Amino acid sequence: MNYSFCPMHSNNKSQYFHVDPLDEVPMNKSINNPTQHTSLNDKEVSHNAERRDLLKMTGAGLAAVGVSAMASSPAIAQSATSLSLDNSWDKTFPKSDKVDHKKVIFQNRYGIPLAGDLYTPKNANGSLAALVVSGPFGAVKEQSSGLYAQTMAERGFVTLAFDPSFTGESGGAPRNVASPDINVEDFSAAVDCIGTQAHVDRERIGVIGICGFGGMALSAVAVDKRVKAVVASTMYDMTRVMSKGYNDSMTQEQRTQTLEQLSQQRWSDVENGKPAYGPVSLELQGGEPQFVVEYADYYKSENRGFHPRAINSNASWTLTTPLSFMNLPILTYIAEIAPRPVLLIHGEVAHSRYFSETAYAAAAEPKELMIIPNATHTDLYDQLDKIPFDNITQFFESSLA
Repeated sequence: MNYSFCPMHSNNKSQYFHVDPLDEVPMNKSINNPTQHTSLNDKEVSHNAERRDLLKMTGAGLAAVGVSAMASSPAIAQSATSLSLDNSWDKTFPKSDKVDHKKVIFQNRYGIPLAGDLYTPKNANGSLAALVVSGPFGAVKEQSSGLYAQTMAERGFVTLAFDPSFTGESGGAPRNVASPDINVEDFSAAVDCIGTQAHVDRERIGVIGICGFGGMALSAVAVDKRVKAVVASTMYDMTRVMSKGYNDSMTQEQRTQTLEQLSQQRWSDVENGKPAYGPVSLELQGGEPQFVVEYADYYKSENRGFHPRAINSNASWTLTTPLSFMNLPILTYIAEIAPRPVLLIHGEVAHSRYFSETAYAAAAEPKELMIIPNATHTDLYDQLDKIPFDNITQFFESSLA
């Protein structure tokens, strides 16, 4: 397989990334999992219990809420100038014979190289509308975002599913950290990339964000006026849930206590010379809330959504990931997406439905909130009888005409 390279943000417009396509990441050795199972002494068990409490308070567990202890070890850093991508078809969904697929590498404004899967309708002719896709939070492009991207390519769009900074096959160190600023920028960097592809009309570009990257997508489109329409599916506002807890239940006292603990964690990280990580995600012990069970049903199932590079399947976030999320609300300017259209999609029985409802209330026209009967949050990750691809197609065909 040959990789495609999008131009870097550089004064030298001919500068590109170098990738050795023979230097692959083995499927059983995830660069995204900087932890390893080990035996724990009493002190470590107590420390990990404190980590679990911190994750629960901040909402940093989220879809990746972990409940089994795991010792941390140094994160594996990636070069900022090269990536090693897996050439195999390692998606959680079958490969379509209706589209062409290739890996691409591009760079965001912060110099972080990002890895993506580009899907193009077979025998594409002329200039086509294009879509960039990412999410869920803690997932990789081989999971839900890739399914959305490939399906929309089957319907005539050029699409790009990508791994956000610090995760999956994308660059950035340390691993498994998120940033509301950088992750919003990642969407615009993906627009940069797809707008340079053959058969793409850069005046007809849309965005799809899933779960926690639904909120990131809305924030990106508010500021990036090149994007003409946006869909947020089963959306989370990660800054809201981390700063206020589920259903805005965090008290000021709890918030202050959480920030105090996160601040102290920074001393531990700097003294150890590496970030600490939470317990591995979604190792259920029994008694978890139903929505956590549903997350595990997707991310841990080999027959559904498990992928070794996904944080929610196989690793955990840095303990200090919530810090910037607790201070930087991403949907402040959602109304500035207008007059470009917004489509919010959510499951009727999803625990997270309130995120889309309040985002819809804050957005300006034209906007639409589509509630899928009897659908849970994770049904909209991969259940083809629940994801309204016909409606999404009609939305973009109309908006990107």
